[in-house]
Amino acid sequence: MTTVAPDTGAGPLLRGWRQRRKVSQLELALRAGSSARHISFIETGRSRPSEDMVLKLAEHLDVPVRDRNALLLAAGYAPRYARTPLDDPALDPLRGGLERLLAGYEPYPALVVDGTYAVVAANRGITMLLDGLPAHVLAAPLNAMRVTLHPEGLAPRIRNLRAWRGHLLDQMERQLALARSGALREVYEEVAAYPLPESYADDADERELDRDDRVGEGEARYAPFALPLRIEHGGTVLSFVSSIATFNTPMDLTVAELAIETLLPADAATVKYLQSLRP
Repeated sequence: MTTVAPDTGAGPLLRGWRQRRKVSQLELALRAGSSARHISFIETGRSRPSEDMVLKLAEHLDVPVRDRNALLLAAGYAPRYARTPLDDPALDPLRGGLERLLAGYEPYPALVVDGTYAVVAANRGITMLLDGLPAHVLAAPLNAMRVTLHPEGLAPRIRNLRAWRGHLLDQMERQLALARSGALREVYEEVAAYPLPESYADDADERELDRDDRVGEGEARYAPFALPLRIEHGGTVLSFVSSIATFNTPMDLTVAELAIETLLPADAATVKYLQSLRP
């Protein structure tokens, strides 16, 4: 048995992730095919885990890929996951696949974002929604959260802004609870501080929507299956529900942090409107 100092190595890091995930030593041991005693020895530094055990525990604790490298280094092993720039020729097949996926989803909006919601690819459906926004809001690097919640961005066009804003901020808070990302924290603090557009409180259609969506003792019935994004375009209110997909078992930090968001029409009127815009 190899003994390492109790305040160094992978043990304290693994214990921290286990506690963040609210998993007991016994539960983690059962998931990993080990014993609670062995997990305890790893966490206290009485036993050095093998490389495979570090990766297995990280997998069962849903440790983000970038932090798995830190665990491996702390345990005395080489990092397993590289970060390949998205424009690297090695990722040509990935980029090509994403571009075909986005194009195939048209005329409905779809985009690809990284771990801080920077937009790395988008289709013409997204371009349509952004039409007419001021240049400073669309300046690179374009960020999906900023452009959506900025008072000069899409926010004035979103009819259920309070509900949609709350959904987006909750989504970011859940991500921050799972992964330690200073860059994402900065984006969150920025967009959470944005004021509501001045015209928002006077939007009669929004007040009407609030009345229509109230049931019982003030509970909001947003949709029969998901909270919709209700956004105006060309005088027509479109309704979408959002779906987010990520890559299974990514082996690269760049790929691990990519997410594909698609906006699915939530009613027949939205389908008809978008189909009418097809070239």
